[in-house]
Amino acid sequence: MNRMDFPGGGGEAQIRYLDGDYKVVRSGSFVRCAITNRPILLQDLKYWSVERQEAYVDAEAALEAYQRHGGGR
Repeated sequence: MNRMDFPGGGGEAQIRYLDGDYKVVRSGSFVRCAITNRPILLQDLKYWSVERQEAYVDAEAALEAYQRHGGGR
């Protein structure tokens, strides 16, 4: 991946995931899905785990992460 892969040319961001929101700790254009490793533009980020501090590309990936970790136990 290079700087031209995303609008604005930013690299990978570091995020602190909060309930219903997130805080950008290190600026960038995207984060990576914890399940698929696919990049997610920050403007498209909708799914994450506050507990595990990880992002998911879609609801299917979020469900897979939930199941992998014992259903939130």
